[in-house]
Amino acid sequence: MMPEVHDSPNTWVAAHIRRFEETGGRPRPGVHDLLLTTRGRRTGELRRTALVYERDGDRYVLAASNRGAEHHPAWYLNLLADPYVTVQVGTETFTARARTATVQERPRLWRLMVSARSEYAAYQQRITREIPVVVLERVED
Repeated sequence: MMPEVHDSPNTWVAAHIRRFEETGGRPRPGVHDLLLTTRGRRTGELRRTALVYERDGDRYVLAASNRGAEHHPAWYLNLLADPYVTVQVGTETFTARARTATVQERPRLWRLMVSARSEYAAYQQRITREIPVVVLERVED
């Protein structure tokens, strides 16, 4: 039996997850979306959210912006505790290892994310925490 997956309690994110599922993962115009499933750091339950990504070669890049909140999103805190995640892009689902971009690679990857979604720069300007950039690397079976 498959373990139960809990979707984001945020109604806006939950609506994105439903749209993703209803369309078979078809992207929104001009936006690359994926579903990310992490293991809850306190509960151990599987938690799913919808996120914007960009590609860097065969890697997927995310910004843990939390829409400009002063605290990190729960999905980011969860992957710090357990970096093995499930990713769905379109109709393809795979296991990946998530990590925070290194100090050396972050500037280039941050520019990649800002070029895709300019609101990330606006979020960063209004908060004191540095928005983490996350790299997802596929784990071969």
